[in-house]
Amino acid sequence: MENNNQSLHRTMTSRHIMMMALGGSIGAGLFKGSSSAIDMAGPSVIIAYLIGGIILLFIMQGLAEMAVRNSNARTFRDLVQSTLGHFPAHFLDWIYWKMWVLNIAAEAVVAAIFLQYWFPDYPIWMLALSVSALITIVNLLSVKIFAETEYWLALIKISVIIIFILAGLLLLFVSFGQHSAPGLSNLTEHGGFFPQGPGGLITAMLVVIYSYGGTEIIGVTLAETKDPEKVVPKAVRSTLTRIIAFYLFPFFIIVSLIPWNQVNAVQESPFVLVFKMIGIPGADHIMNAVILLAIISSMNSGLYGSSRVLYTQAEDGRVPQIFAKLSEKKVPVYSILMCTSSLYVGVLISLFAGSKTFDFLMGSLGYTVLFIWLIIAFAHLKSRKQQPDVSGYHVKWFPYTTWLAIIALISILIGVIFTTSIVITSITLGIYLFITLTFIVKTRVLVQKLQDNCK
Repeated sequence: MENNNQSLHRTMTSRHIMMMALGGSIGAGLFKGSSSAIDMAGPSVIIAYLIGGIILLFIMQGLAEMAVRNSNARTFRDLVQSTLGHFPAHFLDWIYWKMWVLNIAAEAVVAAIFLQYWFPDYPIWMLALSVSALITIVNLLSVKIFAETEYWLALIKISVIIIFILAGLLLLFVSFGQHSAPGLSNLTEHGGFFPQGPGGLITAMLVVIYSYGGTEIIGVTLAETKDPEKVVPKAVRSTLTRIIAFYLFPFFIIVSLIPWNQVNAVQESPFVLVFKMIGIPGADHIMNAVILLAIISSMNSGLYGSSRVLYTQAEDGRVPQIFAKLSEKKVPVYSILMCTSSLYVGVLISLFAGSKTFDFLMGSLGYTVLFIWLIIAFAHLKSRKQQPDVSGYHVKWFPYTTWLAIIALISILIGVIFTTSIVITSITLGIYLFITLTFIVKTRVLVQKLQDNCK
């Protein structure tokens, strides 16, 4: 190992970070969480994902603007600390780290569920362990190899989603053989477009926010991105249009082809069900394989994001220095190994909770994404006051878009508190209080040291 005298290398390009953002956000939230969201909101889930996509657009524009104006920033902690101060930066760093380590644990279990499609005799914990080991090995290689792996994994899933959309449109509007095209009748025939009322739409927003969470990983790649002031805005623009398209169109097809109240009646993903309807031999196996790759891709991004947050914490002296050490390939090995430990904790949880592990973890993760986005939005508001110059890349409709995002996120947060399990809310609150307590303790220790030195 080499010491951290040499920093991370800027080897990631625009295509890498664009695909990483897609890889982080198009995973279990889409392929597994889709069933939960449809069960909560019915066909109106389309509206929920549209609202979430618009909020995401406003948040990511603000993040891109701050990144352009702070070319020396390593992660979005640096962006937030320079505007909001130490505590919001500390809180953001640790809830973001918590989000990813819980997310990769949840997705390891989801990957195991899809593997059980082929290996029904193997327990979930054993399959989750196999996937966890694979992800660990890929991330311990060089950043360039990791980025290339993530690029191709993301490209595969995007290609298949496009095929899914085209096939779904064909099934919707063209009758052939034993298949009768339903058109748009399923959108209103089974209790209407809002079968669960406004409450169902609000409840589904937690799944929606969780699903879109991960796109902000662009803010963690700053230290390893070539020309971030040019690359980040470009990646944000291209990523957002793809994410919204890859969520809205698939959900529109699913709730149009399959009655919403039947989606959760079977154990298979809605995506596998639709490919079965096409009638191509082995189509369900092909789709299952692609979904599995998509989830592994999302885990890959998650492990990258969490390990880099831990690395910068160590670099700044906030956690033990061992996590700042780099390998010869300039990979923070100890940070990666620390973060992968959550994968194996997820494996242990799945021994007792089985397939319900994902649903349990997803609720807490939804809260976390809400808070991450809120902190980024408030940081953007204050950053414009500190740097009013708008000659470079900037959000054109500032501050209206940022305030709209903040109001929407707070409204969703209030609605989610009243519609989410008290257990999930309490556990999440406990984690947040612990993070806050660690900051208070560290601050007091630092103040005491300074006072002792002055004596």
